[in-house]
Amino acid sequence: MTPLRLVFSALLPFAAGYFMSYLLRAVNAVVAPDLVKDLSLSPGQLGLLTAAYLGAFALFQLPLGVLLDRYGPRKVQAGLLCVAAAGCAAFAFAPGFIGLFAARAVIGLGFSAGLMASYKSSATWVPAERRSLANTAIMSMGALGVVVATEPTAWLVGLIGWRNAFLVFSGMVLLAAGFILAAAPRKDTLTAPAPLKQQFSQMIAIMKTPLFWRIAPLLGLTSGVQIGIQTLWAGPWLRDVMGYSRAQVAHHLLFMAVAFMLGILSVGIIADRLARRGIGPMQVMLGFNSVYFVAQAIIVLRIEALVFPAWLMVAAFGQVAVLAFPWFVAHIGKELAGRANATINFTMFVCAFASQYLVGLIIGLFPAVGTGYSPQGYSWAIGLFLAAQLMALGWYLAAAPHKEIVEKRA
Repeated sequence: MTPLRLVFSALLPFAAGYFMSYLLRAVNAVVAPDLVKDLSLSPGQLGLLTAAYLGAFALFQLPLGVLLDRYGPRKVQAGLLCVAAAGCAAFAFAPGFIGLFAARAVIGLGFSAGLMASYKSSATWVPAERRSLANTAIMSMGALGVVVATEPTAWLVGLIGWRNAFLVFSGMVLLAAGFILAAAPRKDTLTAPAPLKQQFSQMIAIMKTPLFWRIAPLLGLTSGVQIGIQTLWAGPWLRDVMGYSRAQVAHHLLFMAVAFMLGILSVGIIADRLARRGIGPMQVMLGFNSVYFVAQAIIVLRIEALVFPAWLMVAAFGQVAVLAFPWFVAHIGKELAGRANATINFTMFVCAFASQYLVGLIIGLFPAVGTGYSPQGYSWAIGLFLAAQLMALGWYLAAAPHKEIVEKRA
């Protein structure tokens, strides 16, 4: 497959699906004021409603890995996107909290293959030495979805209302599904699939390996906390701690989304170049993680002159765990790529669900202030999850070192 055809058939269609996945994941950061106003939601309820996406997403990751390895990313992703489109339509017509919660969970289920289908296609068609770059390029499309979920979505909601906006999103998701069916390679599995029982047993075996337990807490917490906070709580934080108006919040979220897009793409380019000098992806990941941890500490301490640059760093480097996916697959084996990636992604979205929901619960323990929720509550909530990430880093560093695999496995 030529490089140009590789981009336009094996990567771009799945990147379009991931774009929609991240748009719908992050949209509640903008429409939260409308949801709170229409349904009188508490912080915990808002967190639970938004996290329903992440919960359903996480629960489907393990069977998803088997489906991707058995049926290929084209069929699985296109079918699930149709489910996501139905969820968007249901969200638009839901009369109350229960209906919105269920619809949000259906949306999460439908987008559960967004990144993993992309990585499966990358693992199938992209040479091993270029997969870090390919994967971060795909993730940058998700970051573009976060960009659209800020000021453009705020404009759309102001024009037609949040319910009609979700009907627009439903149509866009169906278009992405059609693009995948039309453009992605028909033959997207390289070998005949093993029996389902064997596939599930192999996936369980992956989760029992010492390597999985060494790396999963660090990857899950660093990425999961960034997802949980940026896709919901960054907007309310800017409103309640900084006192910004709704327009100012949307404007600052736009800057964060752009930082996410540029940051993750830059990380991929840097990792790709450093790999040629013998510096592995895990070393690169840990370097960027150090910046990410310092940025969170600045937010927790509310150092006013530095807080917005810190938010930009959280957005830019919160997803550097993407560098670990090819590394982990190299240890496990390319034939198990879907299941290997899904096990890591499962831990990420369990952590994302937990952080998004628990941050709301912790904030709700503190009395509200004039602008909204308590700034002290935000600091405690984000600070506790920062402490958990640092503990996971210590666990990773304390474990017996494993030599990075850079050669292509058979």
